[in-house]
Amino acid sequence: MPEAQKHALVDLHPIRRLGTPEDVARAARFLASDDAAWITGIVLDVAGGSVMV
Repeated sequence: MPEAQKHALVDLHPIRRLGTPEDVARAARFLASDDAAWITGIVLDVAGGSVMV
């Protein structure tokens, strides 16, 4: 992706950065952990808030 296009996307994004594979991995790791034991049946948008815009 051209740098100008990346900057345009970042400017529109609520968190002001593009997501990374590590961002998705952290969410998956949390859902697989004991901390998420009571989470059953959820749609988790790992999109950094972009679905709210």
